Amino acid sequence: MGLELCIHMISLLFFILSGAGADMNVGVYNVKDYAAVGDGQTDNTKAFESAWSAACAVEGTATIVIPEGAYLLGPIIFKGPCKGKMVMQVKGQLLASTHLEAYTQNWLDFQYINGLVISGGGIFHGQGASAWPYNQCPKTRKCKLLPANLVFSFVTNATISSISSIDSKLFHMQIFESRDITLDSIRISAPGDSPNTDGIHIADSTNIQVANSVIGTGDDCISIGPGCTNLTIFNVLCGPGHGISIGSLGKNANEKDVSGLTVSKCTFTGTTNGLRIKTWPSSPSRLMATGFVFEDIIMNNVYNPIIIDQNYCPFANCPEKDPSLVKIKDIKFRNITGTSASPEAIKLVCSKAVPCEGVELNDISLKCTGDDEQAKNMTSTCVHVYGSSNGNVKPDPCI
Repeated sequence: MGLELCIHMISLLFFILSGAGADMNVGVYNVKDYAAVGDGQTDNTKAFESAWSAACAVEGTATIVIPEGAYLLGPIIFKGPCKGKMVMQVKGQLLASTHLEAYTQNWLDFQYINGLVISGGGIFHGQGASAWPYNQCPKTRKCKLLPANLVFSFVTNATISSISSIDSKLFHMQIFESRDITLDSIRISAPGDSPNTDGIHIADSTNIQVANSVIGTGDDCISIGPGCTNLTIFNVLCGPGHGISIGSLGKNANEKDVSGLTVSKCTFTGTTNGLRIKTWPSSPSRLMATGFVFEDIIMNNVYNPIIIDQNYCPFANCPEKDPSLVKIKDIKFRNITGTSASPEAIKLVCSKAVPCEGVELNDISLKCTGDDEQAKNMTSTCVHVYGSSNGNVKPDPCI
């Protein structure tokens, strides 16, 4: 008996030390344990806020689990700093409230977090069709912005992967004043005529990577604002939408430079633009856009495959007369192939005040999808551009 008792005590001690006798859910916070109901109708805002508050207060890694189901949510700010790394495992579908009066700004806003993971295959549904008719921003500068789906502000060391964003009321994902973020295997979709539904908008951020994703919206698949450095966009399928755009730049005072961008192995299908740099005329201050590489790109029936527009203005009435003060320099377009929906496949219109410099066109082959006359008359347009081409460019280069 003595030996059996000893063995039993050792086994019990091992059981306790291994943690098997403790609460197995320590560090795991299921929103259903905080009264969340995945019926698509119950307002779960408070339940999600409570789960976040509890997880944020724990040292180490805290995992918030959102199981299968449809969870209706009003606007939430998931705010740090937290004591440890935050993981949000999204299996279900999150539905944005359609009551616009409930929003002061965005839908789901992640702020001041160091160490964040969002994954799980779940869906963030903005239910934007209910709000798009109220968007006046395509018509006038003075407009009220609708809420974006997912916003990351002052976030560092984050990975957002294997999730979908559907029908945001405005931008699907917005990254601001953040660094060291990877977005991988993201799916973003909205109708081609939905206003200002940019897929991913990045501003004032550094070391951001977007990879292996599919984006089709009513605006830019990816838009890059002022103050961005060291961005990488790789293996992204874009369409419908307005392409990948740097800018618009030069609209507001005190904007910061944009430098260090690589876009590679991306495919554009049926988009208005492919690779675009756009700046406003009459810039209130000077800034630079420099060090961009666009390479190994496929265009499928894209209206403006390669475009620099330094007279950008989306409104019917544009009173600005002075040239843009945004300096565009060291821009490389390499190995770009496919088809253009217009005969003007390369359009580089730069500022007479600060002409573009160091623009390279190398190994470009673009054919027109129009009639024989358009295909025969394909052109490149260059205005105030200085640079070079390697001779293997179709349509014939203008630099």
